[in-house]
Amino acid sequence: MKPKILIVDDEKPLRDTLARWFRPGYECLLAPDADAALEIVRATPDLALMISDIRMPGEDGVTLLRRAREIHPGLAAILLTAYGTVELAVAAMKDGAADFFQKPITDMKAFELRVAQVIEAAVAHTDAAPAAGAHTDAAPAAGDAIDGFTGSSKSLESIYRIIRKVAPSDATVLVEGPSGSGKELAARAIHALSKRAAGPFVAVECSAFSADLLKSELFGYEPGTFTGGLKDGKKGCIEEAGGGTLFLDEIGEIDLATQIALLRTLETKCVRRLGSSFEKPVDFRLVAATNRNLISLVAEGKFREDLFYRLNVIDIRMPALKDHPSDIPALVERFIAEFSAAGEGRVKGIKPDALKALEAYSWPGNVRQLRNTVEKMVVLAVGETLTLDDVPAEILAPTAPAATAEAAPAATAPTASLADVEKAQILAALKAAGGNKTAAADALRISRRTLHRKLREWGM
Repeated sequence: MKPKILIVDDEKPLRDTLARWFRPGYECLLAPDADAALEIVRATPDLALMISDIRMPGEDGVTLLRRAREIHPGLAAILLTAYGTVELAVAAMKDGAADFFQKPITDMKAFELRVAQVIEAAVAHTDAAPAAGAHTDAAPAAGDAIDGFTGSSKSLESIYRIIRKVAPSDATVLVEGPSGSGKELAARAIHALSKRAAGPFVAVECSAFSADLLKSELFGYEPGTFTGGLKDGKKGCIEEAGGGTLFLDEIGEIDLATQIALLRTLETKCVRRLGSSFEKPVDFRLVAATNRNLISLVAEGKFREDLFYRLNVIDIRMPALKDHPSDIPALVERFIAEFSAAGEGRVKGIKPDALKALEAYSWPGNVRQLRNTVEKMVVLAVGETLTLDDVPAEILAPTAPAATAEAAPAATAPTASLADVEKAQILAALKAAGGNKTAAADALRISRRTLHRKLREWGM
């Protein structure tokens, strides 16, 4: 049976255009206003998605969405408007809209991909909710994981399906999610499955550069532009990504001036080196990532609204590890094999009680933190099997028996304590390395960009 889409717009030509576009794969229901739309919502319990204009005679699209979700809780929706304001976007997102597009829709292929993604996510969410009285102990069926990923949870299977649908297109992709959740992994997977796979994958950690350095890193510069610059000038990362994919990590950290230049490059597909008066055509695909709420940054005036909509063609939301804990055993097994093969230990497995302790932890640092923890356990292990004694104390603390009254304050805030320990270790490593960040990062077995990010978080 085809998924059902409700299209609500007071402009008949737009309703008809969208219906013609989607009818090959979807059953389209049409309504000219909120009242007619609500009648359809009441009569269609299996409605997959509502696409609605915001500005209409009578009730607007945001109010319609609110009332429709009272009838059909969890109804997926995408809202459209010719008046793209931050206030409308924020209101729409708060009321449960999956996305927000400006009219006219100039890239119908990208819009269709986003519709498929929203429906896919809604179906996955529905499938994940157990029916009353259902038995939920059974493990999820294993899906076809994408290279680089490990896990078969509903959350990851949804990500796999979205990546496979998005990869063949050239649509810009915005990957959102907390630090350590695998945003770069998703970007690399999109590149590997795309028609650009034979081309370069160029990754830029935007937060690791000052505003001026980031601009020169992205756009390059002509000879003589900078004192101390390369005498022949420099090709920027955008040019380097020609024929391939440019990955901009932590794009929310880009300053406003660079945002303007990036927006122009995305719209014209031409790049102008710093110090040059000429633009050069460049064929690249952009995948951006952020662990921040860009809508909020737009509202605060820290991120351009037009750039946000240009980036947010396809949105992929990476889940935190605590939201798919069923994948922890497979991840632990993979990391043990990886580090043992690299000669960091001779470990072959893990005891059930040790694995249970890892599963019980909340992992605020997500998969990255789990990976680093397993590496530490493998390196320091005494035997060939990891035991509860090998699990770091800070991981065990949240699941330990109730502490005495004197120790209660420390036991009630294990996450804060872990953050303090992490900060102390990093500062000690920097001191031992005489302030050399590269040496400190190597000693801590973390990347230099992770060290930079931590220092920035602490205002250092």
